[in-house]
Amino acid sequence: MAVSAAILVLRALGIGDLLTAVPALRALHEAHPDERLVLAAPRELRDLAELIDAVDELLPTAGLGKLAWPGPPPKLAVNLHGNGPESIHDLLATEPGRLLTHRHPDFPDVPGLEWRADVHEADRWCRLVEYAHLEADRSALRLPAPPGPSPAPGAVVVHPGAAFPARRWPPERFARVVRDLAQDGHRVVITGSAAELDLARGIARDAGLPHDAILAGATDLAELASLVAEAALVICGDTGVGHLATAFATPSVLLFGPTPPRLWGPPPDARQHRVLWSGDVGDPHGNRPDEGLLLLGEDRVLAAARSALAAQVRHG
Repeated sequence: MAVSAAILVLRALGIGDLLTAVPALRALHEAHPDERLVLAAPRELRDLAELIDAVDELLPTAGLGKLAWPGPPPKLAVNLHGNGPESIHDLLATEPGRLLTHRHPDFPDVPGLEWRADVHEADRWCRLVEYAHLEADRSALRLPAPPGPSPAPGAVVVHPGAAFPARRWPPERFARVVRDLAQDGHRVVITGSAAELDLARGIARDAGLPHDAILAGATDLAELASLVAEAALVICGDTGVGHLATAFATPSVLLFGPTPPRLWGPPPDARQHRVLWSGDVGDPHGNRPDEGLLLLGEDRVLAAARSALAAQVRHG
């Protein structure tokens, strides 16, 4: 079925990638309130995209080379995916009236903003829409609460997995943190994908948690969003779950490394988030835990978690 849309936005990536693009999406929507904004993103993100007031429709797009635009040429195509030639090629194939993108030497006739590697991901896309003379609010990261109930309201949510081994804090350290928080009297649940079920089971076993504390592989994205939105605290590495905590203003303890939080962390003025980082920068796609990440000890993580939980008690 043809899509009658004027604005096509490509962001065919993951949870955190989508959430850091929310301020730019809102800027585009506010600048074109009478136009339909279609987001080309993976089908699995639909429940999250529906919470973003700037998105009118999701066009399921699994990744680069998968964009199938079904309508007449969009008046504006926006590349929030990256700065490589593949994303520019995908959007040019829709024959847009105008393309907003970063510059790439493979397309010398396509104007664009110069790519910078040293800016926060949310700032990167706000800079791009500002290049088109639009106003962007970098703080506009919040989303409304999901409509569905949480599978474990008020729990401490621990998400031990990450996309690459470099960003994965050791499971035995997570087990120590989980065990001590459970002994403090907190309900702790462990999340993850189906592929991370064994990881979650091992941590739960070593921490002495009951079987129903294991939610890895048992929640879809809508349920995960509700879980995070109603959590007492989220503990995780540099992952999409951390960005969910930012979106729902849920207190969090975020273990960063090897990527610095100044590039992917929550806003510095969001005091409910405890960001831990050793200061070392490394390869985020590495095949072993980053040495800087390993400098974060269990006692430091526990102290941050207990401080965040105590702050909620003090403030009601």
